[in-house]
Amino acid sequence: MGKKNKEPEKPSTAWQGTYGDMITLMLCFFVMLFNPTEVDVTELATITQALQMTQSETMGGKALSSGRLADLGNMIDSLPSLEKGRQLGTARRKAVSLFQPDINTNRIAVTSDERGIVITLASDSFFDEGSAELNIDETRDTLVRLVEFFRSPDMADRRFRIEGHTDDTPVAFDSQFLSNWELSAARAINVLHYLADFGVNELQFSVGGYADTRPKFSNETAEGRAYNRRVDIIILDEGHF
Repeated sequence: MGKKNKEPEKPSTAWQGTYGDMITLMLCFFVMLFNPTEVDVTELATITQALQMTQSETMGGKALSSGRLADLGNMIDSLPSLEKGRQLGTARRKAVSLFQPDINTNRIAVTSDERGIVITLASDSFFDEGSAELNIDETRDTLVRLVEFFRSPDMADRRFRIEGHTDDTPVAFDSQFLSNWELSAARAINVLHYLADFGVNELQFSVGGYADTRPKFSNETAEGRAYNRRVDIIILDEGHF
């Protein structure tokens, strides 16, 4: 009887452990480079999508998902939104850089949410208590930087909304304003008037007053009330025009 043919050995899978270690090390490296102060929601979603696609590729025939071609179609459909998100991310980084002196002194905060980029003006720095008149002498440099930012070519096709907010303390009995609604709206309007007087296109703006209906923190503490007294200037995402 002849010798039985020796069955070929199954391919080694030892390389998968080395490959996995390499991917983990690369992930740790890029996490170390990651700066959370410059994170953009759309960019983060793009990274997440890329990681999901990479995982699907490495799974090969074991994956039950529809695979890279379907993902590619979805990515192509979302490219315009991704590009707009990147533009907002660039605008946010520019705002953080331009307003760094104001951020350091807590006059301005730059954040982002589902509406777009939010530039928050601390009302206590820009207005006297119960007043809607801007403290020009105290905040002139900051206001000039705001004008510079909104007149920049990058902002030419954007839309903005200025929102006035108060804490829940009622206006003074002898105030010219009937309530916090009028006070918050007047502060937003006066910010727009100042920006328009120095050359921004007021057709790009809308204004609103929200009184104490949209607090960021509890009004039960002095610190919380101080944060709630604010004017937000929002660089709107196109879905919120």
